Amino acid sequence: MQANQKDKVTILTLGCAKNVVDSENLIGKFVANGYQVVENLKEASVCVVNTCGFIKPAIEENLSVLLELVNLKLKGKIKKLIVSGCMVQRFQKELKEEFPEVDFFVGVEKQDEIIRFLKGDDGYLKNHLLGERYLLTPKHYAYLKISEGCNRECSFCAIPSIRGKLRSRPIESIVQEASNLAKRGVKELIVISQDTSSYGLDIYGKVKLIELLEKLTIIDGIRWIRLMYLYPAGLPEQLFDFVANNEKICNYFDIPIQHISDKVLKLMRRGTSEKYIRNLIEKIRLKNPAAVIRSTFIVGFPNENEEDFVNLLNFVEEFQLDRIGVFTYSREDGTSAFTLGDPIPEEEKTRRRDVLMELQRKISLRKNKEKIGSNLLVLVDQQKGNTLLGRTEFDAPEVDNLVYISRQNTYVGVGDFVKVEIKRAKEYDLYGVVL
Repeated sequence: MQANQKDKVTILTLGCAKNVVDSENLIGKFVANGYQVVENLKEASVCVVNTCGFIKPAIEENLSVLLELVNLKLKGKIKKLIVSGCMVQRFQKELKEEFPEVDFFVGVEKQDEIIRFLKGDDGYLKNHLLGERYLLTPKHYAYLKISEGCNRECSFCAIPSIRGKLRSRPIESIVQEASNLAKRGVKELIVISQDTSSYGLDIYGKVKLIELLEKLTIIDGIRWIRLMYLYPAGLPEQLFDFVANNEKICNYFDIPIQHISDKVLKLMRRGTSEKYIRNLIEKIRLKNPAAVIRSTFIVGFPNENEEDFVNLLNFVEEFQLDRIGVFTYSREDGTSAFTLGDPIPEEEKTRRRDVLMELQRKISLRKNKEKIGSNLLVLVDQQKGNTLLGRTEFDAPEVDNLVYISRQNTYVGVGDFVKVEIKRAKEYDLYGVVL
């Protein structure tokens, strides 16, 4: 049975910022094709859930959500249930067997098929419209996806099998989208991909990240451009000078290092070494002393012994990275590391994660206390009562520090850039007043 175009649709987005962009584009297509998209599930007759299938904990969380939605459908509270995204791309056969109540499954590259499924072939072919991307983020910042897929061969990662090989978007297409976003009031672009360091390699024969950034920086209305997912191997050194010398590029390097032990890095197939990583960070800090470095690490990887872990601790202590996230190893079927087994007990993985995060908590507290008395430019993201919540150029949404601002000035609102004097600090947050 076809869905009526007057049916209300809701989209639940699970997972990373790349999924957010996929959902934003899908919402635009729904609206352009005559559907009303609502936030409240209780108001909707059609529910689309955009899933994550990266690691076991995310998959378990997604399955729990899916089970709840199936129960709602069985109770007649949802007319149609559609499941899309990475988990479907990875486990479509198993999901179809486990959840026969789901009306339609679709992977990451064919989400247009959702409109076709609801409208029927004839309606889709006659009236199919792309629509304008709808922003799920606050209106003053947006994610800008510059490529899809990844050519890396990290042994723990299932992304290439889910998203495929690197497929960069042409520079002209990205700049056009960024210009449109700026006209809609977007002030901060957050550049995302699976591997930002390799942008352009597939279609231009060489990395074109700096050339892309040069064009993005001249767009009127854009004040901040933030780079995420900079793979350390092959990261162009020219980028360090470019960021340091361009006021629109945030002094922020998001570089997933994952480990520092040469043995573990080799098993992970990261294409880096301890020496390489040390040199990389030293070069960034030499060329751009103001730069903040964010990274992620995996503990409990097969054959990571106590010596490897202590080496990682010592590295974090020595280099005092500004932001880090720590994940326990998740053994994923279909990855090359799967054959290594999962010999380290979960309790030991958790212990290592907690020890590393406690070290980082102390580092972060010290660095934040050093900011007391300083004046920082802050972008206001939201308002809660008489308090404004914002970020500095050194903080990405959702994952980094917040700045809590006492709202003494009625003219300051969400989406504004304001100078804030920092009065006090906690481990991961700053507190200040508008100057």
